[in-house]
Amino acid sequence: MPPISFVVDRRDSGRTLAAVLKDRLGLTWSQAKRLVANRHVRVGQQVETDVARRLKPGKRIQLDAGSVEQPKREKPPVKRNPKERSPALRPGSRLNKELGSRAPAIPIEIVYADDAIAVVNKPAGLTTMRHAAEAAEFGRGQRFLPTTLADQLPALLGSPDRPVIAVHRIDRDTSGLVAFARTASAARALTRQFRNHTVERRYLALTRGMPESGRIESILVRDRGDGRRGTSRKTDPPDGKTAITHVKPLEALGDFAVVDCRLETGRTHQVRIHLGEAGTPLCGERIYDRPINGRPAPDKSGAKRPMLHAASLGFTHPETGEAMRWEAKPPADFAAIWAVLRSQSEPQ
Repeated sequence: MPPISFVVDRRDSGRTLAAVLKDRLGLTWSQAKRLVANRHVRVGQQVETDVARRLKPGKRIQLDAGSVEQPKREKPPVKRNPKERSPALRPGSRLNKELGSRAPAIPIEIVYADDAIAVVNKPAGLTTMRHAAEAAEFGRGQRFLPTTLADQLPALLGSPDRPVIAVHRIDRDTSGLVAFARTASAARALTRQFRNHTVERRYLALTRGMPESGRIESILVRDRGDGRRGTSRKTDPPDGKTAITHVKPLEALGDFAVVDCRLETGRTHQVRIHLGEAGTPLCGERIYDRPINGRPAPDKSGAKRPMLHAASLGFTHPETGEAMRWEAKPPADFAAIWAVLRSQSEPQ
């Protein structure tokens, strides 16, 4: 088949990539997942490997030529002994192999754990948790989605049948510290702390340009006018949420900088949006790196993802009342970009 291309409209706005591919092309969940996993799908000009990515209106979806499977002719049902196990559940079956492919491929560091909480240094490229709306949309098809940190953590903690509760999240491509509750009472207590803005959250960022030191406050909406999240021009938008970030430059690196960002609130993509709208987007940023309907800012950093790392996390233990705080060094890719930019900025 020739290449397939279509533009996301309002009807599909906010839906996951897999769901749109399934409905638009008449695919099964597994076929849609396989297309994305095999790197046959582009969103805009970038190959997309996350089947759960939520789409914005106006985005062009492109599929490689010959990548869409032709519908197979239905076969008559085969009668089986009802006591016989389904072939899909037998060892070595296609379904079991697909489920096995969801096993963690990225090392996960458990920084702290007890009976009430767990704090993890999340690697970039791993989703924190599955959103409730996404779980409802996929239903049984969730088994074809990549596993999340919340999926993998129970087994890593030695209690595979005891789910953890995510009380906050960080972006898939952001690395760093994230906390989980292991009991309902701990989840309620931690959620109150996050809601009351008493949790310490600091991020390290590598930016294009040096942002001004100070407090950034804005009203964030899902669509600022070009399909991207951002600051609303309206004074009281119906879906608006106040977002506050405290920005402090730490090191000048020529045309780049290392920046400390303290979150007073925790909105989706908050740091990325605030730094981008300040004219100093993250190195590696490909969404919040431009004004409304404007061109992307140049990026010569060489970063392959947004350079953002949740470096410190602190809160009151939900059961003991003890003040606790953790720090995590940036991962290798972040440290490597930092080192290169520093060496390039030094006098020769």
